[in-house]
Amino acid sequence: MDPKYRKVALISLLSVVIIISAVVVGLLYNGANDAEVSNTVVEKTNNFSYAIVDTGQTTFYGNLESILEPSLGDDFYGQDAQYTRFSASYVDNEDGTVTDLNTGLMWQQDPGEKMTYDDAVSGADSFVLSHYDDWRLPTIKELYSLILFTGEDPSGEEGDDTSNLMPFIDTDYFVFEYGDTANRERIIDAQYVSSTVYESTTMDGAETVFGVNFADGRIKGYGTGTMPGQPDGKLFTVMYVRGNLEYGQNEFIDNADKTITDNATGLMWAQEDSGESMLWEDALAWVQQKNAENYLGYSDWCLPNVKELQSIVDYSRCPDTTDSAAIDPLFNCTIITNELNVDDYAFYWSGTTHASSNGLGANAAYVAFGESLGYMDGEWQDVHGAGSQRSDPKVGDPDDYTEGHGPQGDCIRILNYVRLVRIV
Repeated sequence: MDPKYRKVALISLLSVVIIISAVVVGLLYNGANDAEVSNTVVEKTNNFSYAIVDTGQTTFYGNLESILEPSLGDDFYGQDAQYTRFSASYVDNEDGTVTDLNTGLMWQQDPGEKMTYDDAVSGADSFVLSHYDDWRLPTIKELYSLILFTGEDPSGEEGDDTSNLMPFIDTDYFVFEYGDTANRERIIDAQYVSSTVYESTTMDGAETVFGVNFADGRIKGYGTGTMPGQPDGKLFTVMYVRGNLEYGQNEFIDNADKTITDNATGLMWAQEDSGESMLWEDALAWVQQKNAENYLGYSDWCLPNVKELQSIVDYSRCPDTTDSAAIDPLFNCTIITNELNVDDYAFYWSGTTHASSNGLGANAAYVAFGESLGYMDGEWQDVHGAGSQRSDPKVGDPDDYTEGHGPQGDCIRILNYVRLVRIV
C-alpha cells in the first residue's frame, strides 16, 4: 500500500477507536449516574425495613411551659426529648426529588396544586418525575415518617401572616405551603392525603381516608366527598413516593414472656397496657416505676414517642368493622366506655409534647386505638377514625368539655393509657 494511503487509513482507524471509546466512557458514566441515583433510594443508614425517624423534639416540657432537662427521679423525666434514635437525614437529589436515608423512600419535593383524593389516586399511574414512573400515593405510615415535632401548632391563629410559623415538616428539603386564606382556606388547611382508607366511616357515614396535616401536626381521617366550596370533593396536598415497598409493614414476634418484638423497627413492646388511665406527668412517672420494678425483666422501658406509637397501629382494624382496637391481636388493649356510653378501646399517651405557636407546651400527643369521637350535629360520632393522632391538655378536667372541642367537637382525653416500649 502507498505509504500516504497507509497513513490516512491509520488515522481513520484511530479516529474510530477514539469515537468508540468516547461512547463507551459516556455509557459507563451515565450508568454510574443511574446507579448512583438508584442507590439513593435503596441505601439506608440502618438495617431496619421500617426505621422510625425521630420526632426531632429537643425541647423539654412540663405541664405547660418548657423546662430544663430533668434527671432520673425528677418530675417529667423520660419524655421524648431525652431519647434520639434515627435523626432525620435527607438528600436533595437536585432533580425535584428528596431521598430519606433512614427509610429508603424517595419523595416528590414539590407537591404542586391540590387535588381531590380520586385525582390523587389516579394521578399516580401517569406521574413521571426525574425519569421515574413508579411513583405511588403514600400509605399513612409512609407519609407520617416525614413529620417532625419541631413544628408548632398554629390552630387559633388569626390573620394570614405565616412568616413566623413552624410547620411539622423539614422545609429545607420539602416545599410546603400553609392554607391559602385569600382562597377561603384556613392557615391550617395543609392536609396531605395518604392511600390508607379507613375501614369504617366517619361524620354521618362518609367514606374516609387518612391524612397528615403538616401545618398543625396531626393524623386525621377526612371525608373524600363534597364539601362547602369544593363541589368535586375535598382538596388535599399530594406528595408521591417511591422505593422501599416494605416500609410500614410490622414483623411482630410474640416472645412468650408478655413482650412483643417488632423486627421491622427494632422495638420491643409490652403486651399489656397500663390497665388504667392517667395524666401525662403520671404516665412518665409510671414508666419509671416499672423500670424500678425491673418489669418483665427490663429496666429501660420508655414512654414511646408519638411516631413509635403510631408504628403499631393496624389500619386494617377498627372497632366498627372488626370489633377490635386498631392494633394487632397479639397486643392486649384495655376496653373503655366512651362518650357514647358504649365499649371502645384505649387511647395511649406518647412522650411527645405537641407545642403551640404561642410558645406553650400544654398538650401532649396521643394515638387513638379506638374510635376518634367528636360531638357533631347534636351527637357523639366517630369523626377522625381509629388510628388518628391528636393531642390534648396534660392536665385538667375532661368534664369541662361536655361537647368536645374544635370544629368537629373532638372529645378531650386528658386521662390516657400507657404502652411501654424499649429498644432491642
